[in-house]
Amino acid sequence: MVGMNHTVTSPAEGRILVETRGPLLLMGIDRPAKRNGFTPAMLGALAEAYTRLDHTPELRVGVLHAVGDHFTAGLDLPSFAPLMQRGERAIPTGLVDPTDLGHAGCARRSKPVVVAVKGITFTLGIELMLAADIVVAADNCRFSQLEVQRGIMATGGATLRMAERAGLGNALLHLLTGDEFDSAEALRLHFVQRVVPAGQELDEALRIATAIAAQAPLAVVATRLNAVKAVEQGPAAATSDFQAVQQRLARSDDAREGVQSFIEKRPARFTGQ
Repeated sequence: MVGMNHTVTSPAEGRILVETRGPLLLMGIDRPAKRNGFTPAMLGALAEAYTRLDHTPELRVGVLHAVGDHFTAGLDLPSFAPLMQRGERAIPTGLVDPTDLGHAGCARRSKPVVVAVKGITFTLGIELMLAADIVVAADNCRFSQLEVQRGIMATGGATLRMAERAGLGNALLHLLTGDEFDSAEALRLHFVQRVVPAGQELDEALRIATAIAAQAPLAVVATRLNAVKAVEQGPAAATSDFQAVQQRLARSDDAREGVQSFIEKRPARFTGQ
């Protein structure tokens, strides 16, 4: 199904464009008339796309990007307010949560995701990129975690991950003022990993994703999960997994291929087995 495109919601309420390019799954936020503001249907559709990434063996890396001039203005509050008031979530039970917070009833992601952000990247936009693994930002980005200006709290991971990446003081500077900051500040705070000229962000994200996809899939997933575990549960918890995970990987076909390709001085051909 290489190159297959489809949409998973109607244009009126926004949609997520999904395209396969070999081992990559491209997920495009598409509601440019509303600065890609997320409706509940769009967030549910994004969860469906993340679930497809994790459950399809041929897919190795996800790339999240956006149509138009902006990544996303965040949640479309009028459409989300009733859900918030009822304490309900927009992500159906059993799907992979794009914010990767481990909510009850939601799966957590195992495969890597690279994000390309540009223009306005507010609230949920920041939380989606912090929940991913590698972020490429255009140099025209405008970031803001402005929930305090709307009388609510960021609950998609910003209060956790901004502090973890940048330190508590730097996180609260932006969380409590809801101010706007640029790509240089996002890079300084380790919210993004690379800044490129506007218009090049998706190409760079695809380049990085392609490089990841060329590695041994089982090893990529294990490495990512161990790094996440170290951040969330501490070094001791991550270290305790080393022996069992390494033994499992060492017995895989990909590990044998890694050794053989080294001996034969050729690129490895990994199968994920």
